[in-house]
Amino acid sequence: MAMFPIKGDDGEVDEAERIADVMGPGLVDHQIREALRFCWMSLPKERRTLDEVELQIRRVLDRALRDFREDNDAFRKK
Repeated sequence: MAMFPIKGDDGEVDEAERIADVMGPGLVDHQIREALRFCWMSLPKERRTLDEVELQIRRVLDRALRDFREDNDAFRKK
């Protein structure tokens, strides 16, 4: 994969924009679908149902979002 800097209006490399251009929504979709598959494979056979996968994915996602917000508050520049 080719890597190149993306410069903002001030001439500086805008890392967030560079990451967004490289990753894009397609990569996010792919990663979410992979997480669903991994969750399915990780569940014991007797619990492998769509309802259980949804329950576990939402549980993990809710926890991750809560932690992300907490980290944002802790590390935000004032």
